[in-house]
Amino acid sequence: MLAGEAAHHLGRVLRAEPGQVYELSDGTSVWLGRIEVATRDKIEFTLLESVPTRASAIDKTLLLAVVKFEAFEWALEKATELGVNRIVPLAAARSEKGLLVAAPKRAQRWKKIVFEASQQSRRVRVPVVAPVLQPVAAFAASDAQARLLLSERALARPLKSVLNRRQAETVTLAIGPEGGWTDEEAAAAGKFGFEEASLGNLILRTETAVAACLASLNYALDVD
Repeated sequence: MLAGEAAHHLGRVLRAEPGQVYELSDGTSVWLGRIEVATRDKIEFTLLESVPTRASAIDKTLLLAVVKFEAFEWALEKATELGVNRIVPLAAARSEKGLLVAAPKRAQRWKKIVFEASQQSRRVRVPVVAPVLQPVAAFAASDAQARLLLSERALARPLKSVLNRRQAETVTLAIGPEGGWTDEEAAAAGKFGFEEASLGNLILRTETAVAACLASLNYALDVD
């Protein structure tokens, strides 16, 4: 049975009616359920059959610099669809200061975005959206087997060669703001085991880089 806000959205906004079938999840599995009773305050279902789900074999954490909120929120949605487990917003040196001041007020909205993206992509578990951190603190906290810093610096190796024949079950990917990382941030990342990787000569927007990098990681490492 659904109650509260979820029931209100389904019954009043989506105008659910008895006989309609929806996918339902309890956080561990997904089922097809047929509506039997639909009122203003509750929706009652009959479970029909389980729905196969598939989780990524790679535990992925995304460290993402705060950028303009429209782009940042698009990146949250796509990162969720591409299987990220944790997203840590970063207060990078080149992030706009006004955005950083406003970011804590967006926390609930960001969690709602990843929740809805999880539903759309049939993910059983919703990614964690952490509080905003300074880059050095986020770099220091990572113990992933593969730690990658997307970089435009000349010493960065192509992502393809970094991932070639590499095996890892845990990955942390750090993507900076428009304007890139400062030398101090790159040095700090290197100190904590991050390898600089490049997507090539084209300069991508932050949100585009998120989708491109995660798709590459999935292709290279998620062998199941």
